[in-house]
This record gives sequence, C-alpha cells and structure tokens, in this order.
Amino acid sequence: MKLSTLIENLPRKKVIGKTNVEIENLQIDSNSVTHGSLFICLCGRDFDGHSFVRQVENYGAVAIVTEKQLDTSLTQVIVENCRATMGIIAAEFYSHPEKKMKIIGVTGTNGKTTTTHIIKSICDNAGLPCGLIGTLGTFYRGKFIEPSLTTPDPFVLYKTFYEMQKSGVEVVVMEVSAHALYLDKVSNLNFDVGVFTNLSQDHLDFFGDMESYKRAKLKMFEGGKCKYIVVNSDDETGIEIMKKYKNVITYGINNPSDVFAIQLKNTKLGTEFVCNLFDCIFDVNLKLMGIFNVYNALAAATAAALIGVDTEKIIEGVEKTTGVSGRLELIYNDKFAVYLDYAHTPDGLKKALCALKESCGKRLICVFGCGGNRDKGKREIMGRISGEYADFTVITSDNPRYEEPMDIISSIEKGMLEVSKNYVVVQDRREGIKYALEMAKEGDILLIAGKGSEKYQEILGIKQVYNDKDTVMDILRKGKS
Repeated sequence: MKLSTLIENLPRKKVIGKTNVEIENLQIDSNSVTHGSLFICLCGRDFDGHSFVRQVENYGAVAIVTEKQLDTSLTQVIVENCRATMGIIAAEFYSHPEKKMKIIGVTGTNGKTTTTHIIKSICDNAGLPCGLIGTLGTFYRGKFIEPSLTTPDPFVLYKTFYEMQKSGVEVVVMEVSAHALYLDKVSNLNFDVGVFTNLSQDHLDFFGDMESYKRAKLKMFEGGKCKYIVVNSDDETGIEIMKKYKNVITYGINNPSDVFAIQLKNTKLGTEFVCNLFDCIFDVNLKLMGIFNVYNALAAATAAALIGVDTEKIIEGVEKTTGVSGRLELIYNDKFAVYLDYAHTPDGLKKALCALKESCGKRLICVFGCGGNRDKGKREIMGRISGEYADFTVITSDNPRYEEPMDIISSIEKGMLEVSKNYVVVQDRREGIKYALEMAKEGDILLIAGKGSEKYQEILGIKQVYNDKDTVMDILRKGKS
C-alpha cells in the first residue's frame, strides 16, 4: 500500500520526502524492521524510538512517522502524537476490518476477563462467530494466540481484526485496559457497545492517584466512540458516567437499572437469580460463584442484547458459561476445596474471599502476595482484607520483580496485624502453597490468589516458568504417592 494512502487521514501532519513509496509492513520494534517497513518512532519510559532511525534505515525501512524532524534520507511523516496515529495507520493498512464486525469493548478494574468470556459464550450459543481479545489470549474460530498484553498495540490489534474478519468472525469482544486507553491504543476505534464494570484501586504505580486512573478509564467513552455505553449502576464511577452521557444503558442489583437481578441464591457450584433483561424475566442458574459474577453476567447480557442477540439465547449462553481459567476456578474438590483467582487488587481479593466465605463449611484459608515494583499502597490494605475475611492466611511472594520479597511481605503484614494474628509467612510461593495444602482439613476451602492462570513468576527481570494450578496438582500428587 502506498504511504500516501496510509497517511491521508492523519491530522496535522507534515511530510518530508516522497509519499509514493510502497509500505509492506508496519513496525514499532526497530529489530523487527525489514524491507518496505514504515517505522513509528514511539517514546517510552525507557527508550526513544527516534534514536533508532539509523538502524531502521539500514534494515530496509522506507519511511518513518516521527514527532520531530530528523537527519535521515527516509521519508518523514511528522505528527503531533505518534501513538495516536498508530490506530489510524493500522486501520487503513488492513482496510478497516473493524467496520465490518460488531465491536464490544469492556473496561473496568475487575471483571473484564469474565465478562468478555460470558459475551463470547452468548454469541457462540446464538450462532454468531465471535472473536475474543484479552488477558487470557486471543480466541476465534477454534484458534488460540498466547497473550502478550491485555489490549494489544494497534498494529497487532488491527492485524488480529483483519484475520478475524477474514475467517468469518462477526462479533469481537475485547478487554480494554486503562494503560491502553492512556496510551491511545484505541483512540480511533469505535465500539458498538462500551461496557464499564467498576473502579477500585489498581495500577497506582503507573497512574499516581485514583483520579488519574479513573480519567484513563473514562477516555473509553469520550468523543462519541461508543454507540451504547453499558454501566454498573451500583458503582460510584458508573453513576458519574450515567450522569454525563445520554446513550447509557444500566445494569445492577441495588439501584434502579435497565437490566437487573433479584432473588440471588448461592449454590455449591454457582449462583441462582432472577434476571430482568429489558422487561423479559428469566430464572438464571449461573455456574459461577459470587455476587460479582452476577454483575459480570448482567453486563454481558446487556451488551449482547444491544447488538441484537435474542434474549432467550442470551440466557442460555450465560448458563452455558463454565469457569474462566484462573477466575475463582475450582481446581480440586475432595475432602477440601482449592480455588484459584487472579485477585490482585483489594477489591478483587475481598470479593473472592466473600464469595467463598458464604459457601465455606469450616475454615477459609488464603494464600497470596503482592507484586513488586507496583502499587505499594494496596499491600497493607490487602493484608487487612485477608486478615478480616480469611480464617488463616499464608503470606507469600507474587512476582517480586526487582524488590526484596520480604520487604513486600512486611508491608502486607502491617495490614494483617491490624486485624489478625492468624497467619504465617512463607516467602517461597510453592512452599507457601504446600504449607496451606498440608494444613487444610475436611470441609476447608483454600483460596490461592493473585496469579490466576499466569504461567510465570517474575524475579529480577526473569520470568521463570511457574503456574499455581500445576504447583497444587504436583504437591497433591506427591502427597498421595
């Protein structure tokens, strides 16, 4: 495709050089540049793409997109914001596949992954070919692509859209992270439905404070990018969105909503409730535990209805949704039960513990830690939450990264000691899980929180192969042999 076509719709651009050059691929990684590449000079926290121009010139690039004029023989497209241009260029390069499918975006602190998986279950049940992009990877038409980022960079995202559309996908549901919104990864993408789940503390290492974090999330709904906005009417930020925009559809349990649930009842394997879906009443047997999953189901049902899925097919799809990997996932259930959950925020941990507490016959044991070089303010809070809601806690490591693990654990302990002394510290995560499994007795429930289905433990910049589920099964197997 000619460069002139790719950049035709870029705002406030200046071009130096020829625009009739042929662009064969798009790159932001200088090491991936090949003949015919268009290279985007992105500025990150630890690098500046502008400094790699000589390298990409030698590797065969034919043009660059830059925020300043550089000394190079390559054609330069000078723009105000390189990040904001990526989606525009990628959409043009792949012939706008996003316009040929319905796009549902889900943002919020917690619930994105489960909500998107329920939406995919609904679409599959209704015979609508659906693609899913999120934390657990990309899924469509029997294909699976390993995850890298919750929301891929625009060049990867639009290539994925292209492949999905070419394979017959009609609906795409995707998780939209706060980082992606802040970094303008979806700034030019229009959504048929934009879903907001909730807002609670997370990522303050990056955003600095809750107000900045919230502002990033709310970028999803600015500029008329969403045909419909679906919000949780029981969430404070959801209420703010309701007051600001006219095209809002609500779901909830406590406050008046367009879609709501009543008569909630916990079961051993899930939750039963009555759903009012735009005045159509259904009894729902959800195979997911916890009130937070009722909210996720309501969000998914609302989004599906807004793209035209039949209401009965929606409820069937909700009921067919089984456990999502690493999201309050039951991985062992014999004399005692073991659950995995990705809960790595105060709100997420509290919700997981509360959900299990309601069905726990005896003790609720929690194993968790906090990530290093991330939001330090949540460590004491999470220690306090586990001390309050769990009967016993094993404080351990969870991706310590470049921090000293015991420093992280000490912060968690401070919160724990405010409410409880029923805990032990086991720095090594495998040994911590082993300790919990060995102390568990009949009727107990063990929650292993923080990593979910992650396949690594990050220590000193190295992602070592590790998985909580594999660890549990290995310890249990060895215990029986």
